[in-house]
Amino acid sequence: MKELKPIKQAILASGLCKTYEASFGKITVLDGVEFEVDEGEFMVLSGPSGSGKTTLLNIISGVDKPTSGELLVYGENLTDKSEDFLSNFRCNNVGYVFQSYNLVSTLTVAENIAFPMEWLKKPRATIEDRLEELLDIVGLGERAEHFPFQLSGGEQQRVAFARALANDPPLVLADEPTGNLDQKTGAKIVEILEKLRKDGRTLVVVTHDPQISTLADKSFCLESGKLMGANE
Repeated sequence: MKELKPIKQAILASGLCKTYEASFGKITVLDGVEFEVDEGEFMVLSGPSGSGKTTLLNIISGVDKPTSGELLVYGENLTDKSEDFLSNFRCNNVGYVFQSYNLVSTLTVAENIAFPMEWLKKPRATIEDRLEELLDIVGLGERAEHFPFQLSGGEQQRVAFARALANDPPLVLADEPTGNLDQKTGAKIVEILEKLRKDGRTLVVVTHDPQISTLADKSFCLESGKLMGANE
């Protein structure tokens, strides 16, 4: 993985709030959220639909910004950074597996996975070697030239994981990675998460899957904008 300045905390969130303006007033999605995740820890986040779980992942990844509060990711305060900085930081340090996969429909499996590496202008030989490694990790070598519409939901999810890992990020975020899958197919995703955990990645996963929850070092529940321990 990448050389980052030594710091024990991968994520430190303090007083995170997120509000949206609506015709009938402000909607508070996150209300004073605070937590920390050390390097190599596996955090699971649960909560009812609409409770702000995806919003929190988006803020951790730098896709979105909080209305107030502070968020440090590997020592960088992402709340006051430019979009250019955030894009570069995310591409190098954060792998994000979206709930809806977000694969590019006009690109093959191989092209979808290679895209983040091409964005960083890595040498073609490096991309090819990494692509072969990732296809092996997710067990999709024979699907490299297929398009997303030719894949099952579970296969698309595994492609999404491979793409998220393309630039070897130390932090991996996943939004309901088994939520749309049957139990057998979901078990393959759990195997990938377990491998990432053993490899020392820092993981934050939104899930209600008990198979994933058993892997967690810490679990939180988000409800009505408040974050609390899973057992509170």
